[in-house]
Amino acid sequence: MLTTTLSSQELMQQENKYGAHNYHPLPVVLAKGDGVFVWDVEGKKYYDFLSAYSAVNQGHCHPRIVGALTEQATKLTLTSRAFYNDMLGPYEKYMSEYFGYDKILPINSGVEAVETALKLCRKWAYQKKGLAQNTAKIIFASGNFHGRTMAVISASVDPDARAEYGPYLPGLEIIDYNDLDALRNALKDPNVAGFIVEPIQGEAGVVVPDANYLPDAAKLCKDSNVLFIADEVQTGIARTGKLLAVCGDCTCSKSCENKYETRPDILILGKALSGGVFPVSAIMADDDIMLCIKPGEHGSTFGGNPLACAVAMAALDVVKDEGLAEHAEAMGLIFRARMQELVDTCDLATLVRGKGLLNAVKINDSEDSKTAWNICMALRDNGLLAKPTHGNIIRFAPPLVMTEEQINECCDIISTTIKAYKK
Repeated sequence: MLTTTLSSQELMQQENKYGAHNYHPLPVVLAKGDGVFVWDVEGKKYYDFLSAYSAVNQGHCHPRIVGALTEQATKLTLTSRAFYNDMLGPYEKYMSEYFGYDKILPINSGVEAVETALKLCRKWAYQKKGLAQNTAKIIFASGNFHGRTMAVISASVDPDARAEYGPYLPGLEIIDYNDLDALRNALKDPNVAGFIVEPIQGEAGVVVPDANYLPDAAKLCKDSNVLFIADEVQTGIARTGKLLAVCGDCTCSKSCENKYETRPDILILGKALSGGVFPVSAIMADDDIMLCIKPGEHGSTFGGNPLACAVAMAALDVVKDEGLAEHAEAMGLIFRARMQELVDTCDLATLVRGKGLLNAVKINDSEDSKTAWNICMALRDNGLLAKPTHGNIIRFAPPLVMTEEQINECCDIISTTIKAYKK
């Protein structure tokens, strides 16, 4: 095992020299994580307020999840899907009962799961809806972020994501987010097969739709014989104060009872499905949709590998056993109340929004300004790590295991830092 004695600056220079320049990280080099905390290579301790974009909902290096990984790693790590393995069947049964769907298709990354959902939607359109080959259309919401593959960026409006990657995938239509009339008009096209949407747009700045948007959108889709596809890669697994964002204001206590306010035809999961310990994602659907894909028509060498199965079951057990959805709901209320106090008393913070522990504060400056970035640099200096999005919005998404005392301490850091900041 390589043990580095290099400084943070040296490690950042190393990445810059040998790695592709496709990210612009906050300049901090992390070497250790435990619960809500991370440490840099010099030993400085920080509160993590990003959670690897909600992949580490259960906290860094949760012992139960790491234990499941290490135990399975000594037995069997990969068979591919050329053979059966003794973990996949139990995992599929576990997932079916946990989320209330007939079938799961296990994949690795979030964007792979999105791509799989799009492929499944088109298969269904030709086999079940009866569309002519190569005519199926899928509707996306403007401001979306579903990943970085060619299909996904073809439906993006972000110039950084799209520029110089064309030609783009046809058969994709973009409408305004949180606009039922726009969806209603788009669904008049008989060739529409599906509508894919993030229940809350995280990368767009934690944009929360109207309360009736998701259930009404799902009904519109059903009435038009169109699949409603929910991308819960970032919002799922207790992040928004419910097991899934589509649960709405459910009353399930700790354990999900599969009483979705809005039940997607295809559910996309990732990130916290593994607690950040291993790449795991999945799509879920009932038989009439999922079985449109036959053997040989879609696959993944690592999808459903034994390590992933063990890790995901442990990660979801932690969510249930520790009541993380309920806890996220309670801590989110505290966070937004504290941030609203900041907004009310500081001209630099203009808005707070979110659900559960997925929140954002809007900074009073333009999208092309450096103000939000500079505030995040000041937060780093004060022991808290967050990252701006869209230039003037700071997303705050700590691990869901954060205590009330810790959330208040962090709110103190955020408030003090923003109030002290000078442009």
